[in-house]
Amino acid sequence: MGLTTERVTRAGAELADELGFDQVTPSVVARHFGVQVASLYSHVRNAQDLRVRVALLALEEMADRAAAALAGRAGRDALVALGTTYRDYAREHPGRYTAAQLRLDHATALASAGPRHAAMTRAILRGYQLTEPDQTHAVRLIGSVFHGYITQELGGSYDHSQPGPQESWERILDALDVLLRHWPHEGQP
Repeated sequence: MGLTTERVTRAGAELADELGFDQVTPSVVARHFGVQVASLYSHVRNAQDLRVRVALLALEEMADRAAAALAGRAGRDALVALGTTYRDYAREHPGRYTAAQLRLDHATALASAGPRHAAMTRAILRGYQLTEPDQTHAVRLIGSVFHGYITQELGGSYDHSQPGPQESWERILDALDVLLRHWPHEGQP
């Protein structure tokens, strides 16, 4: 079969997009390749290892896309590019996007592309003249808004109401831009 850790991980990612991340198990991946589950265990230790590998792949893919989208952009343009990159990735790869939200242990998280995501968000915030500790608060706000909206949209929360989700997305990006330009400093109401 020519199985490798990379092939097993990529198959897990494809199956996550097709079936949902919670359905990705070594037995499902083994069926995909037409092999016994034991054949996978020289490439992944167990179901959790497979899930972590899919999450790391997704984080890396999103970071690469975000870096390309952010190149040469600043301020609102950069904010929109980052959010749009995440949203587009989630639409194209819903299972991988879900995988990217997996809680990783500290060492794995530090070695992942997660810090690249935070660094890119911080780079955007420098264009808004935010410094610490406000930068950290703003990184968390942006992540919460982007990932919360995208997760709800993927779950169908906005399918049955008007205005449509695209209009709301654009308004949310506008509101985030205004908030970041007028960030309240400590002691301000």
